[in-house]
Amino acid sequence: MEKTDNSVKETIVKAKQGNQIAFSNLLDTFWNEVYGFQLLRTKNENDAEDITIRTFSKAFDKIQTYDEAYEFKTWLIAISKNLHVDLIRKRKRSPIDGLDAKDDEVQKVLDETPSVEDRLITEQNLADLLQDIKKLKPHYQKVINLRYFNEMTYADMAKELDEPVNNIKVKLLRAKKLLAEIIKKK
Repeated sequence: MEKTDNSVKETIVKAKQGNQIAFSNLLDTFWNEVYGFQLLRTKNENDAEDITIRTFSKAFDKIQTYDEAYEFKTWLIAISKNLHVDLIRKRKRSPIDGLDAKDDEVQKVLDETPSVEDRLITEQNLADLLQDIKKLKPHYQKVINLRYFNEMTYADMAKELDEPVNNIKVKLLRAKKLLAEIIKKK
């Protein structure tokens, strides 16, 4: 997914303005590179995927701090590297030390109106859709079920799964893309 420098810069500007499509485009453009980088480091698909999700979550949360003097990919890789180091440190600590403090900001996040993808997913034939959902990894199944079948908000999902809201958003975005690929293959 090669994109021109100008195209990426324009997408970043839109993302800084809060454009969700721009976030999605950045995720599509750089997912494989960040995931591949982490897969080489961790040699574990689950850890690589988790760190990649957290990387995009953190990047989207802190997009205003991105300095255009550097490559966007380099910025993402630096975030990803730091998250991997944090994971290693966390695993070396005792399990009791690994408890994360809750963020008050989670309560302040408002849900966006459902996107076209959201509406398409809910309009699919339920039986076929459930079979397709079962083809996803369990953590993707969980976010799809919580969002579309239990109709939970992002904040409620974050509480339920004990994860930051941005992680939930990225996981859900990734789950929808993987589900769309499964449906297209039929």
